Amino acid sequence: MQTYTKETKKTKKVSIVYFYVFYFLRKKTYICICKIAKNKTVMGLFSFIKEAGAKLFGKEEEQAGKTIEEINFEKANRLKEEVLGMGLPVEDLNIVIVEERALIFGKVPNQEIREKVILTVGNTEGIAEVDDRLEVPRPEPEARFYTVKKGDYLSKIAKEVYGDASKYMVIFEANKPMLKDPDLIYPGQVLRIPDLD
Repeated sequence: MQTYTKETKKTKKVSIVYFYVFYFLRKKTYICICKIAKNKTVMGLFSFIKEAGAKLFGKEEEQAGKTIEEINFEKANRLKEEVLGMGLPVEDLNIVIVEERALIFGKVPNQEIREKVILTVGNTEGIAEVDDRLEVPRPEPEARFYTVKKGDYLSKIAKEVYGDASKYMVIFEANKPMLKDPDLIYPGQVLRIPDLD
C-alpha cells in the first residue's frame, strides 16, 4: 500500500491511499487500482440474502459457454445500468463482481445516495455481499438498514422502528426510487430506515 500527499489549490494537504486489489479467477488476474482520501468515510461490507432481490442475471449466461470472468463482467455492467437507470448521481461508478460479492467504487454527493446505491446493488438476486468503496465528500449519520421478514409491510415496520405505523411513508420516501409502491416489498429485501428529524 502506498500513501502520498499532494498540494491542493488552497495549499491544503490531502492524503490519498492507493491500493491494489487482485482478483485471481480461473488463472486470470484482474487488477483494480483504487484511491481513497483519508478524510472520506468508508462504510465497508454489507450482507444481503443472495436468493432475494431483483432478477437481473439470467441462467442463460452460464449455459452460453462463457467464462466466469465474462459472466461477472456482464453482471457488473447490468448492475451499473440498474444504478444509473435509477437516476442515482454517481461519478466514476465502477462495479466489480467477485463470486457473490459486489465491490462498488465511485463518488456520491451524500450519505443517502451512498446507501441507495448499496441497496440497489445488494437487493439483486445472486449478490450476497456488497463491499462499499464509495466516496462521500462529508460524513453524515448513517440510516439503519432493515431486512424485510415474511408478513412485513411498511406500516408494520414503521410501528416497530418508530413506534408509529403512520410513519410508513417516511420509509417509503427514504427508499425511492428503489421502491415504486409502498405495498410492494418482499422478504429478504433490505430497506433504509432514516432517523426521524
